[in-house]
Amino acid sequence: MSAEYKDAEKTERGGWDFRQQYALVNGEFDPREALFNRFNAWYGEPELEQFTLFANAGKTLENGKIYGWLSYQDREARSGGFYRPARDDRNIIEIYPDGFLPIIAPDVTDASAAVGYEFDVGEWTVDTSLVWGQNRMAFTIENTLNRSIGPSSKTEFDAGGFRYGQSVFNLSGVRSFNVAALASPLNVATGVELRRERYSIFAGEPDSWRNGGVLLPNGNNTASGAQVFPGFRPSNETRDTRRAIGVFLDLEANLTDNMLGSVAVRAEDYSDFGSNLTGKAALRYDFTDNFAVRGSIQNGFRAPSLQQQNFTATSTNFIGGVPFDITTFPVSDPVAQALGATALDAEKSVNYSLGTVFRLGGVSVTIDGYRINIDDRIVLSENLTAVNVREYLTSQGFIGIGGGRFFINGVDTETQGVDVVVNWSLPTDQLGLFDFTLVGNYNKTKVTAVPETAQLSQLNPAPVLFGRVNVLTFEKGTPKDKLGATVNWSYDNLSATLKATRYGEVLTPGTSEATDFILSPKTLIDLEARYEFNDNWTLAFGADNIFDKYPDPFPINLNTTGATSFSNYSPFGRSGRLFYGRVAYNF
Repeated sequence: MSAEYKDAEKTERGGWDFRQQYALVNGEFDPREALFNRFNAWYGEPELEQFTLFANAGKTLENGKIYGWLSYQDREARSGGFYRPARDDRNIIEIYPDGFLPIIAPDVTDASAAVGYEFDVGEWTVDTSLVWGQNRMAFTIENTLNRSIGPSSKTEFDAGGFRYGQSVFNLSGVRSFNVAALASPLNVATGVELRRERYSIFAGEPDSWRNGGVLLPNGNNTASGAQVFPGFRPSNETRDTRRAIGVFLDLEANLTDNMLGSVAVRAEDYSDFGSNLTGKAALRYDFTDNFAVRGSIQNGFRAPSLQQQNFTATSTNFIGGVPFDITTFPVSDPVAQALGATALDAEKSVNYSLGTVFRLGGVSVTIDGYRINIDDRIVLSENLTAVNVREYLTSQGFIGIGGGRFFINGVDTETQGVDVVVNWSLPTDQLGLFDFTLVGNYNKTKVTAVPETAQLSQLNPAPVLFGRVNVLTFEKGTPKDKLGATVNWSYDNLSATLKATRYGEVLTPGTSEATDFILSPKTLIDLEARYEFNDNWTLAFGADNIFDKYPDPFPINLNTTGATSFSNYSPFGRSGRLFYGRVAYNF
């Protein structure tokens, strides 16, 4: 059994809010501008309180082994939206005279349970198991308001949430066969998996999403629902299930004394979108005990998730004083289908790899090149709210629909890269054992196709379904190169780890080249020291990012509130140095 309690304070890595906060007084700035706390954002890691319990058990019986586990986790988190100044139309001055920072506070509950049995049937080693798991996320929106209700608005709302669960049955067997034509026994693994999935959305309280009808002082309408996160509506509620069955066969053997070969095939059938067949073939040839070449080819697929097929959320925006519902539509919704949405298909991929493994004295090296082609990637479309889209929807009989977005297949990508890993172990008599590891990766991704629909292509101008920011996020939103070096040292009861990681250049894409921002390469150093008092107790101290490195800060034109100092595209976050201590007890 194991238990963990975690209580983490938030981090704040924003800057000072330089915006005007209060309305002018007789044409002059309000004196409170000079006294206002401008360090008002929450731009960093969330506040977190988490409890985890895990139990694992097994018992050997006369004819096999029974095993199982139980797990439970409750996680309460709080993170901030963007600060609403006092003079902001989204604020109600009677409730928040100095403005407010709305807080999104999800409560996440995870639970799982499993039972399995391992046994032998003749030459077969068989494993069968039944696994259940469920996740529930419920949103509470704090320190906020519903502007459309006016001064009587609540400041905390139950905004609803969603659930997801799985039940999985597995039965697999492994055995070896002697085959005269092969240089080793043929290892055979085969099995079947039955899976049932469940997904549902539940609505929040009415005040979290409704429009109360209160207007702005100029007579314009106001947005509906809780500021920062309008609740899920009854119309968003859904309850969906699907079933899937899969079977696989895996064969592996030495074809010759120096050549190892393997093939695998897997067939799956889903109740909601169809069937698929995937496979893999791999070879490894050992020229000597110290040098080998390996390669593989495989195709794969990823079924559209229940969430991608059924998620929906709605907010009301006022465009020219007229209320329009802006919705993330499921593909089955008539509005989404009018915009060209169709039933989602599986993402399909073909992977190629070729590499070598060799040893030079005490140093082992692996080098692998790869190419991954993925077709029909599932993406969320742009928010389609242009005037011609609204007019088109009205012409199709959808009155009051301001547009929206939906999941769609159609993005094709091609990724090429190389991975290098070098390991070296150095035992010494006086200083203990040193293990050195060097790793390197270089990769390049290209978007080769983006989605279109016939319905939207007929509009002038035709709206873009997958725009510049999204394309460049795939192509340049992660480092093309990443290097790492690790030293693990141990001597009697003492041990330590020193790690350096270099992240290559990253692009934060803008809507135009003028608003692109390049994050320069950065190197981070981590260090941890450990002491084992005995077989049970271990004490550790360490620091991640010990030299307190940050990504390059945004220029002022990309940080228009003063609060968003750093890019979300940073590959190592924006929290800086972390010191920690850890006590572990094993039993």
